[in-house]
Amino acid sequence: MDNSGSIEEDEFTLMKNFVSALVGVMDVDSGDTRVGAVVYGNIVHETFHLNDYTTTADVQAAIQAFPHRTGSTNTGGALQYAREVSLIAANGGRSTAPDVVVVLTDGNSNTGPDLAVSREHGMI
Repeated sequence: MDNSGSIEEDEFTLMKNFVSALVGVMDVDSGDTRVGAVVYGNIVHETFHLNDYTTTADVQAAIQAFPHRTGSTNTGGALQYAREVSLIAANGGRSTAPDVVVVLTDGNSNTGPDLAVSREHGMI
């Protein structure tokens, strides 16, 4: 989730509410679906890993607790982090389940690695 300086606090709250509602229709409680989150501006923050929460309610509470931050928009860095850290087995990634990454942003990346790196790995 983009949490850069161009995202106002009320807009970030709307984004958190949207993501929380999306999680509400997923099958997290059965263990079949895992949810992790990365919040980024110019710095990427692993907010929680795929194996940190096992219930819908816990994931939704964690999302609502995200602080509003500022900075540049480092979408490439966030995607690189997702690929190299968030989706690995030690953090809950499973070779038997597809990886799905959803990016919420308000615009173009203006700092960090080139998005071409993420395109090469099928991330965008």
